[in-house]
Amino acid sequence: MIYPLKLEYALYLVGLALIFSHSWAFFKPEETKRWLQALPRDKALGVFFVTIAAAWFYWLVKSMDLGEFSSWRERVLYAIPVIWFLTWYFVDEFLAVRGLGMLVLLGAEPLLESAFLRPETSRLLLVTLVYVWIAFSLFWIGMPFTLRDQIAWLTRSPQRWRLATFGGLAYGVLLLVLPLFFAKSG
Repeated sequence: MIYPLKLEYALYLVGLALIFSHSWAFFKPEETKRWLQALPRDKALGVFFVTIAAAWFYWLVKSMDLGEFSSWRERVLYAIPVIWFLTWYFVDEFLAVRGLGMLVLLGAEPLLESAFLRPETSRLLLVTLVYVWIAFSLFWIGMPFTLRDQIAWLTRSPQRWRLATFGGLAYGVLLLVLPLFFAKSG
């Protein structure tokens, strides 16, 4: 295990994140919509996301067992800052979207690892959500305009916006409640 995150804590963490973010979106819809619509082309936020992703990836390569690729460790460690610089310098289009996608992929691993080989069925709600995030993030990295289109679709209708905020809140509450009733300490 790379990350010592227990399933219960992962459920609490994701549940609280969903509740906080969707509450904010519900109580401050216009501010949130403006921020989301500006997100795809926000260069400063893109540099921030890509920097965090590069540092996280550097730490992973440095600390984890690479198996048969261990002989490549030093080369990859030298390449990460170079790739970070080239990405920052040359990728102007939708850098924030690509950086967000990278962070989602990196963040998915500890959440999936926390549910690995656990018998509780509560893990399936977390795992399903994480795999949906992974699918979206792969599109965001490869075709970053899709996030812009998804944001435009979501913010176009007040009913869609309310449904999304209530759905996120409900899913967050469900993830918070599950460990209390179904998860076992392990």
